[in-house]
Amino acid sequence: MAQSACLLSRIVASSITATVRAGKIIRDVMAHGGLNIVEKGKDDLQTEADRCAQRCIIASLSQQFPNITIIGEEGASNCEVPSDWIVTDVDQEVLKLKLPAYLEDIDPKDVCIWVDPLDGTSEYAQGLVEHVTVLVGVAVGHRAVGGIIHQPYYKNTENEILGRTLWGINGVGFGGFAPTPPPEGKRIITTTSSHSDSNVQAAINALSPDEVLRVGGAGYKVILLMEGKAHAYVFASKGCKRWDTCAPEAILYAVGGTLTDFYGEQYSYNAETAYSNDKGVLATAPGQTHQWYLNHIPYEIKQKLGQ
Repeated sequence: MAQSACLLSRIVASSITATVRAGKIIRDVMAHGGLNIVEKGKDDLQTEADRCAQRCIIASLSQQFPNITIIGEEGASNCEVPSDWIVTDVDQEVLKLKLPAYLEDIDPKDVCIWVDPLDGTSEYAQGLVEHVTVLVGVAVGHRAVGGIIHQPYYKNTENEILGRTLWGINGVGFGGFAPTPPPEGKRIITTTSSHSDSNVQAAINALSPDEVLRVGGAGYKVILLMEGKAHAYVFASKGCKRWDTCAPEAILYAVGGTLTDFYGEQYSYNAETAYSNDKGVLATAPGQTHQWYLNHIPYEIKQKLGQ
């Protein structure tokens, strides 16, 4: 079945199982207490969990899809990967999906996978583990078309098992969660908890929110939009990268939401693109009028992102 399914279905199906394994590695590193934190830059941390989770995901996907470009946040590694970190199982539900013709027959050279092995590293290091996600985004050409978000510390109330995986393919379907519309009659904005500045705050103020949720990780913020806990994700800064937004964007579009820069343009995710989301990130929940938010952000706020 796996080999008869089309390439995109196989990539997403394999990424789901790889992120679950990466999530267990993240929990194991935390449990053993050896985070081995490295400061990559101002407010930019890397832990042993980031490094190990990325090696797991890239080794697993590279073995199955050797002709595809994979870009990971933590850069290349020559370290040997333990055999039990290399996952070759696939999610059978995704393999059964019927894809539209334009996604059924894609060239591996047009595919770029963006990996953030641990989104929300600062929060992870502080023990705020509910903010942590594992992100794998799949782009075909310039567009983000498939996404996987794994939450290693999500508590399943029915069986007490830790971990949940959300996935989506734009225009095809989604799984692992049930989208919920945000409440009417109020406006809840989610934004960064650790990378705020005057421009970020000015953008939030311009939208006159009733409530602001400051949380870590782009993946977790987009989950808040899809679960009806926030109406918009507002980040008028350059700090976000393509590996932060590729997976969340694909899933958000699959459920009817929108993610763009502050000029209303979608980011490009082909292998040659720049890594930094220099024009900020504005995302809206399903059912929200994205243009309303774009119209209410003053031009001078947008202009600062272009400097």
